Amino acid sequence: MTIDRDKALGAPPTVEEISWTTRDVLLYHLSLGAGADAAVGPELGLTYESYQRGLNVLPTFAMVAGTGISSGRDSDPAFELPGIEIDLRRILHAGQDLTVHRPLPASGTATLSSRVVELWDKGRAAVIVRETAATGPDGEPLWTSRMRIWAHGAGGFGSEPAPRTEWHAPDRAPDAVLDTPTTPQQALLYRLNGDLNPLHADPGFAEAAGFERPVLHGLASYGLVAKALVGGLLDGAAGRLTELSVRFAGVLFPGETLRTALWREGDDRLLLHATCPDRDDAPVLTHATARITG
Repeated sequence: MTIDRDKALGAPPTVEEISWTTRDVLLYHLSLGAGADAAVGPELGLTYESYQRGLNVLPTFAMVAGTGISSGRDSDPAFELPGIEIDLRRILHAGQDLTVHRPLPASGTATLSSRVVELWDKGRAAVIVRETAATGPDGEPLWTSRMRIWAHGAGGFGSEPAPRTEWHAPDRAPDAVLDTPTTPQQALLYRLNGDLNPLHADPGFAEAAGFERPVLHGLASYGLVAKALVGGLLDGAAGRLTELSVRFAGVLFPGETLRTALWREGDDRLLLHATCPDRDDAPVLTHATARITG
């Protein structure tokens, strides 16, 4: 495994065209459990395309746009990048940032421009940050995302280590705690958004990877937090959630509950921490922040 930092950071962006349909959005919402909780009802704003107030699109749909059932292709981490040669079996999705510049349409097209924007040397590992900017047909920005990848065995190329990110929960009780149950088939549904990694479906594969059974996708946990915020804090208005940044700290098994504690910081910023109460509040998402409007 080799990394040429200058070549990777200096390479031109990869550009592709994507499209998605209302069915892709509906499947994404259903794979996050929309409409499954009798206590909150059918959540028609997320599950019915002809809802009188219009179909709400969770901002985290951006993470799977263009890879759903209508695309005819599966998601691809696409780490065959200039200056970077790593074993895909030795990488971890370590963090995800998303900024949505305007509410996402229920169907549409976009141009994605992706490039490596940071490379940090951690000694035995490398941290790769890949940024993707999406623009609509009108040329205006739709979203910007940053994926943080931990690559085991890829360090030693001589750059500075990643800067430390300070995150501290306030010294007070959370302003709200949102519990989101998952179902045993949650990962089987979520993988239909495009990520068909057998880690999320095949017990034998999961055991070989060191897990007792298949695990839920990290981006599914990410989406579950977004859905919890929209439903539990923002009165179902998905467009009010404009930023969500997390570190992936642990796994969630299908059938477990995701508990999101949140603290308000001013009118528009939230601090978040997500755990699994089924396993003594084992951390799932840490260093998490969100920004809301309205």
